[in-house]
Amino acid sequence: MPPNSKQNPCAFFALRATLSTKGEIFLVRRVLIVEDEPNIVESLRFLLEREGLDVAVQSDGALAIDSVIATQPDLIILDVMLPNRSGFDILRDLHQMPGTRPKVMVLTAKGQARDRETAESIGMDSFMTKPFSNKEIVASVLRMLA
Repeated sequence: MPPNSKQNPCAFFALRATLSTKGEIFLVRRVLIVEDEPNIVESLRFLLEREGLDVAVQSDGALAIDSVIATQPDLIILDVMLPNRSGFDILRDLHQMPGTRPKVMVLTAKGQARDRETAESIGMDSFMTKPFSNKEIVASVLRMLA
């Protein structure tokens, strides 16, 4: 959590607000990418930042929940096969956290029906397999954040 956010509950949200060219204040949507493949991370970061989204990244499954707490994302793009912790385990932990849970898109090379069923039973909001279409993933992310 950002410094001083306990003393000032609005401090965190102030970090996510920005001004338009007309002086209007609007909330910037934040996406946390939990993925260990650098090429995929850079591709997703580029695509999502181009859409005006704030992007944070975590490549270690064991640190994913800490990153969720620290960044307070609106959406998590979660790989299933991560070092040190499975994306399925992270998804289970997210559902046990108090408060509002961010939406979760499971992004994986494991596209078998059984994997999709597991992700659905744990509570993912969207499922996409690698390789993915840039246009399709951006459209899906924007739809989930709408």
